[in-house]
Amino acid sequence: MAKKNTNKNERNTENLVRNALRELDYYDEGNNISVEEQKSVIDEVKRLLKNGSKGVKGGRGYPEFLVSNADTPDFLIVYECKASLSDHESTSVASILSGNDLGESEEDAAKRIRRYAVDGALHYAKLLSRSYNVIAVAVSGEKKATAKKSVYLHSKGAKTARPLVSKSNNKSIQEILPWKDFLDHAVFDPSVRRARLEDLMAFARELHVFMRDYAKLTESEKPLLVSGTLIALQNKAFSASYGLHDTKDLPDQWIETIKHEINRAEIPQAKKDNMAQPYASISVHPELAKKSKEYPKGILHELIKRIHEKAAPLMTAEDGTDILGHFYGEFLKYTGGDKKALGIVLTPRHITELFALLANVNKKSTVLDICAGTGGFLVSSMSQMMREATTEQERTRIKSKGLIGIEQQPNMFALAASNMILRGDGKANLYQGSCFDDAIATAVKKHKADVGLLNPPFAQGTADLHELRFIQQMLASLERGGTGVAIVPMGCAIAPNPLRQELMAEHTLEAVMSMPTELFYPVGVVCCIMVWTAHKPHAQSKRDTWFGYWKEDGFIKTKHKGRIDAEGGWPALRDHWVDMYRNRRVKPGESVLKAVRYDSSQQDEWCAEAYMETDYSALTEADFQHAVRKYLMFQLVNEAEEKARVAAGDEGEEENE
Repeated sequence: MAKKNTNKNERNTENLVRNALRELDYYDEGNNISVEEQKSVIDEVKRLLKNGSKGVKGGRGYPEFLVSNADTPDFLIVYECKASLSDHESTSVASILSGNDLGESEEDAAKRIRRYAVDGALHYAKLLSRSYNVIAVAVSGEKKATAKKSVYLHSKGAKTARPLVSKSNNKSIQEILPWKDFLDHAVFDPSVRRARLEDLMAFARELHVFMRDYAKLTESEKPLLVSGTLIALQNKAFSASYGLHDTKDLPDQWIETIKHEINRAEIPQAKKDNMAQPYASISVHPELAKKSKEYPKGILHELIKRIHEKAAPLMTAEDGTDILGHFYGEFLKYTGGDKKALGIVLTPRHITELFALLANVNKKSTVLDICAGTGGFLVSSMSQMMREATTEQERTRIKSKGLIGIEQQPNMFALAASNMILRGDGKANLYQGSCFDDAIATAVKKHKADVGLLNPPFAQGTADLHELRFIQQMLASLERGGTGVAIVPMGCAIAPNPLRQELMAEHTLEAVMSMPTELFYPVGVVCCIMVWTAHKPHAQSKRDTWFGYWKEDGFIKTKHKGRIDAEGGWPALRDHWVDMYRNRRVKPGESVLKAVRYDSSQQDEWCAEAYMETDYSALTEADFQHAVRKYLMFQLVNEAEEKARVAAGDEGEEENE
């Protein structure tokens, strides 16, 4: 009896949701959004909900509404509706979100899930999160003015859901929003970023194998094909028709679409030509126009199809992930040539984010990277700036004037420019050439940048291309009082070099942080971060330098994923580091303030290890035992190596005799 009335009234709640979705354009044709009610045509959804019924007996179950978008197929939105406000959520929700075992029977769990809107929404989100990032929306009440709404996010592979919070103020969202707004908030969630990045890396490895076996592309050509395809897929006509072109014609259509999209960008013609050239050379690659028994539509078609399905959905403008940089870094793992010859050491994404925070990048900043590479620093900076922007005027300024980059390598320039185009901004302020070129340096200064972020080429072998020379050039390009942040080999901070004296004579060394030894794994280089204030001589500032010991970032090495934040502790540690730096806090074992100089009379080292006090209170007996074991192992290894050398020497003498 009660159930009949509830079902009848529940239709009113469903109508509230349906009307809200209609007002927010969910039903508009051409937006690639699908709203399904009590069912789904998506095979993976049907598989996951095969036993998703809220009843004890099991069977297939579906939420009231299930929303998907072909442009971002890794996301779903599910809606559960209840007529009564008292049936909005059970008292068990807090425990469910904490991952605690409720200790309830299957029958009690089924009753709870059937009765309460939040419990039901979380039930479906958990099932679907095996393959998707799920936004779960619970709606209770029959009247628009009094209806209650709760919104949760269950990221792919996560154990539990969490309230979906606003990217701008970190407050829980309690409204039905347009798809784009829901997505913008969700992609800032650390667990979603981690899940999407893992998917991206898995796809990059898969794509590398396919390109190696079928396309025969070089390591430097692979990321260009990815970026060019992503640009071409921006064209709706091409994304809808690439499967209809003849195999031999598709490469021509691919490059013509790329050129068309580049020409649409508001950039000088010379830059358009420079950017298009690397893609043109790939379009004539003979393997791309070939058919095979496995791929009757051709290799290029298969590549476009895979990128369209797996990579294109991850190109979210509001997300600070340098997707092309990740592809480039993944492909570089399989060759030693590029990274050794050119000193290319791509900055890990969590470090590009850290840089933007250390430099206090905000919506009014103008950010410069004189060695832009794939644009990682610019992407993270744009993400930070856009997060703070509240008006269209502010967003327009960021896109048109807020990002400046210089890149010398043609292929890298094309990647950086495509990164900007894919995000709809910044491409007009990218320069191809050397940052030391007088014409480029003069042009860059006109932008009046107040923030400089830099990862220069490492170990170029000549004084003119020393890492400190790049820092000097970056600081010279900034406005007086601007902040420059650079990551360089530790040798730049401790080895004698006249450039250190020149830098201090013109600028203030605010801070130096010692970074994890394997930060750039698999490339073996120990680095530090330097923070400078431009055009204020160090001696005149009369300011101590802050030194941080940031050797442990919580990332661990894995066989296929590189260094990853396995425990999810990075955001909290990052915020702790930034707080320590901004407030110049001193703590034994973590940081120290020290007045340093570098001139003809005094040549101080610029690293925490030289000045920091050890916090012995934190040491335990286990730490002591671990250190002793390491020392004994070191001794044993050394003795074994010495015996081997002696034995080899004796054998050599016998042979000579």
